[in-house]
Amino acid sequence: MIPRACEPYLRNIASQFPVVLITGPRQSGKTTLARHVFSDYGYVNLENLDTADRAREDPRGFLAQYHAKVIFDEIQRVPSLLSYLQQIVDEHPLPASFILTGSQQFNLMHAATQSLAGRIGRLELLPFSAAELREHSPSLLESTTASLRRGWYPPIIDRNLDADLWYENYIATYLERDVRQIENIRDLLAFRRFLSLCAGRTAQLVNLSELAGECGVSHNTIKAWLSVLEASYLIKLVQPYHRNFSKRVVKTPKLYFLDTGLAARLLGIRTDDQLEHHPLRGALFETCVFGELFKAKTNGLAPWDIYFWRDHGGIEVDFILESGRTCIAVEAKSSATFHPDFTISLSKFSTFAGSDLTHAVLVYGGSEAFTFKGVSVVPWNRMEFQGPFILSCSQTGRRSGGS
Repeated sequence: MIPRACEPYLRNIASQFPVVLITGPRQSGKTTLARHVFSDYGYVNLENLDTADRAREDPRGFLAQYHAKVIFDEIQRVPSLLSYLQQIVDEHPLPASFILTGSQQFNLMHAATQSLAGRIGRLELLPFSAAELREHSPSLLESTTASLRRGWYPPIIDRNLDADLWYENYIATYLERDVRQIENIRDLLAFRRFLSLCAGRTAQLVNLSELAGECGVSHNTIKAWLSVLEASYLIKLVQPYHRNFSKRVVKTPKLYFLDTGLAARLLGIRTDDQLEHHPLRGALFETCVFGELFKAKTNGLAPWDIYFWRDHGGIEVDFILESGRTCIAVEAKSSATFHPDFTISLSKFSTFAGSDLTHAVLVYGGSEAFTFKGVSVVPWNRMEFQGPFILSCSQTGRRSGGS
Protein backbone atom coordinates (compact mmCIF):
# COMPACT_ATOMS: atom_id res chain seq x y z
CA MET A 1 0.00 0.00 0.00
CA ILE A 2 1.26 3.47 -0.92
CA PRO A 3 1.11 5.54 2.30
CA ARG A 4 -1.52 8.27 2.18
CA ALA A 5 -0.60 11.81 3.20
CA CYS A 6 -3.90 12.26 5.03
CA GLU A 7 -3.26 9.46 7.54
CA PRO A 8 -2.10 11.74 10.42
CA TYR A 9 -5.11 13.99 9.77
CA LEU A 10 -7.44 10.99 9.80
CA ARG A 11 -6.01 9.76 13.10
CA ASN A 12 -6.49 13.22 14.58
CA ILE A 13 -10.15 13.27 13.49
CA ALA A 14 -10.62 9.78 14.92
CA SER A 15 -9.29 10.88 18.31
CA GLN A 16 -12.02 13.52 18.62
CA PHE A 17 -15.23 12.13 17.10
CA PRO A 18 -17.19 8.95 17.85
CA VAL A 19 -18.05 8.56 14.16
CA VAL A 20 -15.59 9.12 11.31
CA LEU A 21 -16.76 9.44 7.70
CA ILE A 22 -14.31 8.92 4.82
CA THR A 23 -15.82 10.20 1.59
CA GLY A 24 -14.45 10.68 -1.89
CA PRO A 25 -14.86 9.48 -5.46
CA ARG A 26 -15.23 5.83 -6.29
CA GLN A 27 -11.91 3.94 -6.32
CA SER A 28 -9.95 6.65 -4.49
CA GLY A 29 -8.77 4.18 -1.83
CA LYS A 30 -11.28 4.79 0.97
CA THR A 31 -11.69 1.15 1.98
CA THR A 32 -7.96 0.45 1.79
CA LEU A 33 -7.19 3.46 3.99
CA ALA A 34 -9.88 2.63 6.55
CA ARG A 35 -8.80 -1.01 6.88
CA HIS A 36 -5.15 0.02 7.15
CA VAL A 37 -5.57 2.71 9.82
CA PHE A 38 -8.23 0.78 11.76
CA SER A 39 -6.78 -2.68 11.18
CA ASP A 40 -8.20 -4.15 14.41
CA TYR A 41 -11.81 -3.15 13.56
CA GLY A 42 -14.54 -5.37 12.23
CA TYR A 43 -15.52 -4.84 8.61
CA VAL A 44 -18.99 -4.78 7.03
CA ASN A 45 -19.45 -4.25 3.30
CA LEU A 46 -22.86 -2.73 2.60
CA GLU A 47 -22.36 -3.23 -1.15
CA ASN A 48 -23.30 -6.83 -0.39
CA LEU A 49 -27.02 -7.01 -1.18
CA ASP A 50 -27.84 -9.54 1.54
CA THR A 51 -26.00 -7.52 4.17
CA ALA A 52 -27.67 -4.28 3.07
CA ASP A 53 -31.11 -5.93 3.13
CA ARG A 54 -30.58 -7.16 6.70
CA ALA A 55 -29.50 -3.68 7.77
CA ARG A 56 -32.62 -2.10 6.24
CA GLU A 57 -35.06 -4.66 7.61
CA ASP A 58 -33.80 -4.72 11.21
CA PRO A 59 -31.30 -1.89 11.84
CA ARG A 60 -31.30 -2.28 15.63
CA GLY A 61 -30.67 -6.00 15.44
CA PHE A 62 -28.08 -5.50 12.72
CA LEU A 63 -26.06 -2.96 14.73
CA ALA A 64 -26.35 -5.09 17.90
CA GLN A 65 -24.08 -7.63 16.19
CA TYR A 66 -21.21 -5.17 16.00
CA HIS A 67 -21.44 -2.77 18.98
CA ALA A 68 -18.42 -0.55 18.24
CA LYS A 69 -15.00 -0.61 16.56
CA VAL A 70 -16.40 -1.49 13.17
CA ILE A 71 -16.02 -0.17 9.60
CA PHE A 72 -19.23 0.19 7.59
CA ASP A 73 -18.17 0.38 3.96
CA GLU A 74 -20.39 2.23 1.41
CA ILE A 75 -22.75 3.55 4.08
CA GLN A 76 -24.74 5.46 1.43
CA ARG A 77 -26.34 2.12 0.52
CA VAL A 78 -28.18 2.13 3.88
CA PRO A 79 -28.31 5.76 5.09
CA SER A 80 -31.06 4.91 7.58
CA LEU A 81 -28.38 3.31 9.78
CA LEU A 82 -27.09 6.77 10.65
CA SER A 83 -30.05 7.58 12.89
CA TYR A 84 -29.50 4.38 14.87
CA LEU A 85 -25.77 5.08 15.16
CA GLN A 86 -26.68 8.41 16.74
CA GLN A 87 -28.46 6.65 19.60
CA ILE A 88 -25.49 4.34 20.21
CA VAL A 89 -22.83 7.06 20.28
CA ASP A 90 -24.98 9.30 22.47
CA GLU A 91 -25.06 6.54 25.07
CA HIS A 92 -21.39 5.58 24.62
CA PRO A 93 -19.52 8.56 23.09
CA LEU A 94 -16.14 6.87 22.63
CA PRO A 95 -13.76 8.25 19.96
CA ALA A 96 -13.67 6.37 16.66
CA SER A 97 -16.42 3.92 17.59
CA PHE A 98 -17.64 3.68 13.99
CA ILE A 99 -15.76 4.28 10.74
CA LEU A 100 -17.94 4.94 7.70
CA THR A 101 -16.99 5.19 4.03
CA GLY A 102 -19.14 6.51 1.20
CA SER A 103 -18.83 7.89 -2.31
CA GLN A 104 -21.93 10.05 -2.76
CA GLN A 105 -21.34 13.41 -1.18
CA PHE A 106 -24.77 15.02 -1.58
CA ASN A 107 -27.12 12.36 -0.22
CA LEU A 108 -24.64 11.02 2.29
CA MET A 109 -23.69 14.37 3.80
CA HIS A 110 -27.34 15.40 4.05
CA ALA A 111 -28.16 12.23 5.99
CA ALA A 112 -25.04 12.51 8.15
CA THR A 113 -25.60 16.13 9.13
CA GLN A 114 -29.24 15.41 9.93
CA SER A 115 -28.48 12.43 12.17
CA LEU A 116 -24.94 12.91 13.46
CA ALA A 117 -24.34 16.65 13.69
CA GLY A 118 -21.57 17.32 16.20
CA ARG A 119 -20.77 13.62 16.47
CA ILE A 120 -19.10 12.97 13.12
CA GLY A 121 -15.69 13.96 11.72
CA ARG A 122 -15.18 13.92 7.97
CA LEU A 123 -12.22 13.24 5.68
CA GLU A 124 -12.41 13.68 1.91
CA LEU A 125 -10.04 11.22 0.21
CA LEU A 126 -9.10 12.02 -3.37
CA PRO A 127 -6.85 10.00 -5.71
CA PHE A 128 -3.09 10.03 -5.18
CA SER A 129 -1.15 13.29 -5.08
CA ALA A 130 2.19 13.84 -6.76
CA ALA A 131 3.84 14.04 -3.33
CA GLU A 132 2.51 10.58 -2.41
CA LEU A 133 3.81 9.08 -5.65
CA ARG A 134 7.15 10.87 -5.34
CA GLU A 135 7.85 8.99 -2.12
CA HIS A 136 6.82 5.63 -3.61
CA SER A 137 7.67 5.66 -7.33
CA PRO A 138 9.32 8.90 -8.45
CA SER A 139 9.77 7.49 -11.95
CA LEU A 140 5.99 7.84 -12.43
CA LEU A 141 6.41 11.63 -12.31
CA GLU A 142 9.26 11.97 -14.81
CA SER A 143 6.98 12.71 -17.77
CA THR A 144 4.50 15.54 -17.31
CA THR A 145 2.44 14.45 -20.29
CA ALA A 146 2.26 10.80 -19.21
CA SER A 147 1.25 11.83 -15.69
CA LEU A 148 -1.53 14.09 -16.96
CA ARG A 149 -2.95 11.39 -19.22
CA ARG A 150 -2.64 8.55 -16.70
CA GLY A 151 -4.21 10.49 -13.84
CA TRP A 152 -4.02 9.60 -10.19
CA TYR A 153 -6.52 6.87 -9.38
CA PRO A 154 -5.01 4.14 -7.15
CA PRO A 155 -6.07 1.07 -9.21
CA ILE A 156 -4.24 2.37 -12.30
CA ILE A 157 -1.07 3.05 -10.32
CA ASP A 158 -1.14 0.19 -7.81
CA ARG A 159 -1.89 -2.48 -10.42
CA ASN A 160 -0.33 -0.82 -13.48
CA LEU A 161 -3.62 -1.02 -15.37
CA ASP A 162 -4.30 0.34 -18.84
CA ALA A 163 -5.56 3.86 -18.07
CA ASP A 164 -7.64 4.19 -21.24
CA LEU A 165 -9.54 0.96 -20.61
CA TRP A 166 -9.94 1.66 -16.88
CA TYR A 167 -11.41 5.13 -17.39
CA GLU A 168 -13.77 3.86 -20.09
CA ASN A 169 -15.27 1.39 -17.62
CA TYR A 170 -15.19 3.93 -14.77
CA ILE A 171 -17.27 6.37 -16.83
CA ALA A 172 -19.76 3.65 -17.80
CA THR A 173 -20.15 2.55 -14.17
CA TYR A 174 -20.56 6.14 -13.02
CA LEU A 175 -23.31 6.82 -15.56
CA GLU A 176 -25.19 3.58 -15.02
CA ARG A 177 -24.99 3.40 -11.22
CA ASP A 178 -24.03 6.54 -9.41
CA VAL A 179 -25.78 9.14 -11.55
CA ARG A 180 -29.10 7.32 -11.36
CA GLN A 181 -28.83 7.11 -7.57
CA ILE A 182 -27.86 10.74 -6.99
CA GLU A 183 -30.30 12.36 -9.42
CA ASN A 184 -33.22 11.16 -11.49
CA ILE A 185 -31.51 11.73 -14.83
CA ARG A 186 -33.49 10.11 -17.63
CA ASP A 187 -31.41 11.03 -20.67
CA LEU A 188 -28.02 9.45 -19.98
CA LEU A 189 -26.81 10.19 -23.52
CA ALA A 190 -27.34 13.92 -22.96
CA PHE A 191 -25.63 13.68 -19.58
CA ARG A 192 -22.68 11.81 -21.14
CA ARG A 193 -22.34 14.60 -23.68
CA PHE A 194 -22.52 17.14 -20.87
CA LEU A 195 -19.72 15.30 -19.04
CA SER A 196 -17.46 15.49 -22.10
CA LEU A 197 -18.31 19.15 -22.67
CA CYS A 198 -17.30 19.88 -19.08
CA ALA A 199 -13.98 18.12 -19.64
CA GLY A 200 -13.40 20.47 -22.57
CA ARG A 201 -13.96 23.38 -20.19
CA THR A 202 -11.70 22.35 -17.35
CA ALA A 203 -9.74 25.34 -16.01
CA GLN A 204 -12.22 27.69 -17.71
CA LEU A 205 -15.05 29.93 -16.62
CA VAL A 206 -18.43 28.20 -16.46
CA ASN A 207 -20.87 29.36 -19.13
CA LEU A 208 -24.24 27.88 -18.18
CA SER A 209 -26.07 29.21 -21.24
CA GLU A 210 -23.48 27.80 -23.62
CA LEU A 211 -23.57 24.37 -21.97
CA ALA A 212 -27.38 24.38 -21.96
CA GLY A 213 -27.46 25.20 -25.67
CA GLU A 214 -24.99 22.48 -26.64
CA CYS A 215 -26.75 19.85 -24.52
CA GLY A 216 -30.25 20.86 -25.53
CA VAL A 217 -31.45 21.26 -21.94
CA SER A 218 -32.46 24.15 -19.71
CA HIS A 219 -30.22 26.50 -17.76
CA ASN A 220 -31.52 25.04 -14.49
CA THR A 221 -30.82 21.49 -15.66
CA ILE A 222 -27.17 22.39 -16.26
CA LYS A 223 -26.94 23.84 -12.75
CA ALA A 224 -28.41 20.62 -11.34
CA TRP A 225 -26.04 18.47 -13.39
CA LEU A 226 -23.02 20.46 -12.23
CA SER A 227 -24.15 19.79 -8.66
CA VAL A 228 -24.25 16.07 -9.50
CA LEU A 229 -20.65 16.18 -10.76
CA GLU A 230 -19.53 17.97 -7.60
CA ALA A 231 -21.43 15.52 -5.41
CA SER A 232 -19.61 12.69 -7.18
CA TYR A 233 -16.18 14.29 -6.62
CA LEU A 234 -15.55 14.55 -10.35
CA ILE A 235 -15.31 18.34 -10.53
CA LYS A 236 -14.87 21.34 -8.29
CA LEU A 237 -16.25 24.81 -8.97
CA VAL A 238 -13.79 27.46 -7.82
CA GLN A 239 -15.17 30.86 -6.94
CA PRO A 240 -13.51 34.19 -7.79
CA TYR A 241 -11.55 35.87 -5.02
CA HIS A 242 -13.99 38.00 -3.07
CA ARG A 243 -11.65 40.54 -1.46
CA ASN A 244 -12.65 43.99 -2.73
CA PHE A 245 -9.34 45.06 -4.25
CA SER A 246 -11.17 46.02 -7.39
CA LYS A 247 -14.84 46.24 -8.34
CA ARG A 248 -14.07 45.05 -11.86
CA VAL A 249 -13.64 41.41 -10.85
CA VAL A 250 -15.20 38.57 -12.85
CA LYS A 251 -17.87 36.87 -10.74
CA THR A 252 -18.32 33.59 -12.67
CA PRO A 253 -16.80 30.41 -11.15
CA LYS A 254 -14.20 28.25 -12.89
CA LEU A 255 -14.59 24.52 -13.40
CA TYR A 256 -11.85 22.02 -12.60
CA PHE A 257 -11.86 18.27 -12.94
CA LEU A 258 -10.34 16.55 -9.91
CA ASP A 259 -8.46 14.03 -12.03
CA THR A 260 -6.64 14.85 -15.26
CA GLY A 261 -6.74 11.26 -16.50
CA LEU A 262 -10.52 11.20 -16.39
CA ALA A 263 -10.74 14.58 -18.14
CA ALA A 264 -8.28 13.43 -20.83
CA ARG A 265 -10.27 10.26 -21.50
CA LEU A 266 -13.50 12.26 -21.81
CA LEU A 267 -11.71 14.46 -24.35
CA GLY A 268 -10.87 11.37 -26.41
CA ILE A 269 -7.15 11.54 -25.63
CA ARG A 270 -5.78 7.99 -25.72
CA THR A 271 -2.01 8.42 -26.13
CA ASP A 272 0.72 10.61 -24.71
CA ASP A 273 1.48 11.91 -28.20
CA GLN A 274 -2.12 13.08 -28.64
CA LEU A 275 -1.96 14.95 -25.35
CA GLU A 276 1.46 16.44 -26.09
CA HIS A 277 -0.02 18.30 -29.07
CA HIS A 278 -3.54 18.82 -27.76
CA PRO A 279 -4.80 22.43 -27.48
CA LEU A 280 -6.03 21.74 -23.93
CA ARG A 281 -2.72 20.44 -22.59
CA GLY A 282 -2.18 23.74 -20.76
CA ALA A 283 -5.66 23.56 -19.24
CA LEU A 284 -5.02 19.99 -18.08
CA PHE A 285 -1.73 21.09 -16.53
CA GLU A 286 -3.51 23.88 -14.65
CA THR A 287 -6.12 21.29 -13.61
CA CYS A 288 -3.32 19.11 -12.26
CA VAL A 289 -1.90 21.98 -10.19
CA PHE A 290 -5.36 22.72 -8.82
CA GLY A 291 -5.68 19.06 -7.85
CA GLU A 292 -2.44 19.20 -5.90
CA LEU A 293 -3.51 22.34 -4.04
CA PHE A 294 -6.96 20.94 -3.28
CA LYS A 295 -5.54 17.61 -2.09
CA ALA A 296 -3.20 19.48 0.27
CA LYS A 297 -6.32 21.01 1.80
CA THR A 298 -8.37 17.81 2.03
CA ASN A 299 -5.37 15.87 3.36
CA GLY A 300 -5.10 18.31 6.27
CA LEU A 301 -1.73 19.68 5.11
CA ALA A 302 -2.79 23.24 4.32
CA PRO A 303 -5.43 25.49 5.91
CA TRP A 304 -6.34 27.47 2.82
CA ASP A 305 -9.44 28.15 0.77
CA ILE A 306 -8.83 28.23 -2.99
CA TYR A 307 -10.05 31.00 -5.28
CA PHE A 308 -8.99 32.55 -8.59
CA TRP A 309 -8.52 36.18 -9.59
CA ARG A 310 -9.54 37.69 -12.90
CA ASP A 311 -10.68 41.20 -13.65
CA HIS A 312 -12.23 42.69 -16.77
CA GLY A 313 -8.95 44.38 -17.61
CA GLY A 314 -7.27 41.06 -18.34
CA ILE A 315 -5.30 40.58 -15.13
CA GLU A 316 -5.56 36.95 -14.05
CA VAL A 317 -4.01 34.78 -11.36
CA ASP A 318 -4.87 31.09 -11.52
CA PHE A 319 -5.14 30.48 -7.77
CA ILE A 320 -5.42 32.60 -4.66
CA LEU A 321 -4.93 30.55 -1.49
CA GLU A 322 -6.49 32.36 1.44
CA SER A 323 -5.78 31.56 5.07
CA GLY A 324 -7.14 34.08 7.55
CA ARG A 325 -6.35 37.58 6.33
CA THR A 326 -3.36 36.55 4.23
CA CYS A 327 -3.11 34.95 0.81
CA ILE A 328 -0.74 33.21 -1.58
CA ALA A 329 -0.89 33.79 -5.34
CA VAL A 330 -0.15 30.82 -7.63
CA GLU A 331 0.28 30.72 -11.39
CA ALA A 332 0.47 27.48 -13.40
CA LYS A 333 2.37 27.25 -16.71
CA SER A 334 2.81 23.94 -18.53
CA SER A 335 5.97 25.00 -20.36
CA ALA A 336 9.16 23.15 -19.39
CA THR A 337 11.08 26.38 -20.04
CA PHE A 338 10.78 29.36 -17.72
CA HIS A 339 10.03 32.78 -19.20
CA PRO A 340 10.08 35.99 -17.14
CA ASP A 341 6.71 36.94 -18.64
CA PHE A 342 5.16 34.09 -16.63
CA THR A 343 5.41 36.22 -13.49
CA ILE A 344 3.75 39.40 -14.84
CA SER A 345 0.26 38.65 -13.52
CA LEU A 346 1.67 37.75 -10.11
CA SER A 347 3.47 41.10 -9.96
CA LYS A 348 0.33 42.98 -10.98
CA PHE A 349 -1.78 41.16 -8.41
CA SER A 350 0.72 42.04 -5.67
CA THR A 351 -0.02 45.73 -6.24
CA PHE A 352 -3.70 45.05 -5.43
CA ALA A 353 -3.07 42.74 -2.48
CA GLY A 354 -0.26 44.68 -0.79
CA SER A 355 0.79 43.24 2.56
CA ASP A 356 -2.03 40.66 2.46
CA LEU A 357 0.01 38.74 -0.11
CA THR A 358 2.61 36.67 1.75
CA HIS A 359 3.96 34.54 -1.07
CA ALA A 360 3.90 34.33 -4.88
CA VAL A 361 4.52 31.01 -6.63
CA LEU A 362 4.90 29.94 -10.24
CA VAL A 363 4.34 26.21 -10.77
CA TYR A 364 5.64 25.10 -14.15
CA GLY A 365 6.51 22.05 -16.22
CA GLY A 366 10.26 22.35 -15.87
CA SER A 367 12.66 20.64 -13.47
CA GLU A 368 14.62 23.50 -11.89
CA ALA A 369 13.49 25.27 -8.70
CA PHE A 370 14.62 28.85 -8.09
CA THR A 371 13.50 32.36 -7.11
CA PHE A 372 12.92 35.13 -9.64
CA LYS A 373 12.08 38.67 -8.52
CA GLY A 374 10.54 37.42 -5.31
CA VAL A 375 8.52 34.67 -7.01
CA SER A 376 9.19 31.05 -6.07
CA VAL A 377 9.44 29.03 -9.28
CA VAL A 378 8.58 25.41 -8.48
CA PRO A 379 8.38 22.27 -10.68
CA TRP A 380 4.89 20.76 -10.54
CA ASN A 381 6.20 17.38 -9.39
CA ARG A 382 8.27 18.81 -6.54
CA MET A 383 5.69 20.83 -4.65
CA GLU A 384 5.71 20.34 -0.90
CA PHE A 385 3.32 21.80 1.64
CA GLN A 386 4.35 23.12 5.03
CA GLY A 387 1.83 25.30 6.82
CA PRO A 388 0.60 28.04 4.49
CA PHE A 389 3.58 27.96 2.11
CA ILE A 390 4.45 26.01 -1.03
CA LEU A 391 8.06 24.89 -1.16
CA SER A 392 10.09 22.82 -3.57
CA CYS A 393 11.57 19.59 -2.27
CA SER A 394 15.11 20.95 -2.41
CA GLN A 395 16.87 24.24 -1.84
CA THR A 396 15.88 26.73 -4.52
CA GLY A 397 18.45 28.66 -6.49
CA ARG A 398 18.16 32.24 -7.69
CA ARG A 399 17.85 33.56 -11.24
CA SER A 400 19.32 36.84 -12.37
CA GLY A 401 16.89 39.64 -11.76
CA GLY A 402 15.74 38.00 -8.54
CA SER A 403 15.64 39.75 -5.21
